Amino acid sequence: MTVTRDGPILIEGPVEVVLDDGRVMRSDRFVVAVCACRRSRTYPWCDTSHRRRTRTAPAPDD
Repeated sequence: MTVTRDGPILIEGPVEVVLDDGRVMRSDRFVVAVCACRRSRTYPWCDTSHRRRTRTAPAPDD
């Protein structure tokens, strides 16, 4: 298991995660990103919703 700063927990798969309500979620991937911030639309799997979205300003014309 690898805990990344401000990111998901990476676990070598396959993985089974038991949720608070008792449901078991399974992934057969060789590396699984488990959400640590609970912002993911695909919780318990990470969809990178924890990342701050910023727009870059277009380059000024010369």
